[in-house]
Amino acid sequence: MAEVFNVYCDESCHLENDRITVMVLGAVWCKATESKAIATRVREIKSRHGLAPEFEIKWTKVSPGKQQFYLDLVDYFFDDDDLHFRGVLIPDKTLLVHGRWNQTHDDWYYKMCFRMLEPIIDPKQVYDIYLDIKDTRSEQKRAKLEEVLRNSRYDRSGEIIRKVQQIRSHESNLIQMADLLIGAVAYHNRRLQNNAAKLAVIRRIRQRSGKVLDQSTWLREPKFNLFRWLAQGGAM
Repeated sequence: MAEVFNVYCDESCHLENDRITVMVLGAVWCKATESKAIATRVREIKSRHGLAPEFEIKWTKVSPGKQQFYLDLVDYFFDDDDLHFRGVLIPDKTLLVHGRWNQTHDDWYYKMCFRMLEPIIDPKQVYDIYLDIKDTRSEQKRAKLEEVLRNSRYDRSGEIIRKVQQIRSHESNLIQMADLLIGAVAYHNRRLQNNAAKLAVIRRIRQRSGKVLDQSTWLREPKFNLFRWLAQGGAM
């Protein structure tokens, strides 16, 4: 019998002209039956650190005063066998030459979303995919991604990709966890050094994952899976 999985997606530095070379897309995913228990556990960690249940986990909020809270979140992610991460790292998006491939930055963006999600999706299972609402074009992006993913699996009736839905990040602890993990990958690859708490979180992720955060992992790595995508000759 098919099992339902929830996939929570986020992105960092994804705009074409934001003057940041590194871009990261990422998703945290779990069995749908476990999502409530995971959210409860995250709220318990917040409570233990004196934070309100609605406190939003964000990479930009990592600071010395909250360092242990974020380290505990990282440990929880790696300790819970039901939680998984898949990310795509683009180390230098300034190398892109979209015109050579007759595409826009948005076209390329959907290709990268597909690259991120494709290894997660087992055609024998069912997926509900949740996206963080970013801007006024979010609905257009949602519809396009749903179309691309269903077409890739010959899933016109939506039996595999049941839905791609927009939600606000403050409504989902798991989108927030995705934000934390991709933020760490992006910060590490930007070679930033100005926040000791963020560096501590990155060290903990590297220790717990056994990964260097700037190279591809094994394609089917089940816990912390990362793909480093390189532009080749103005690649697509």
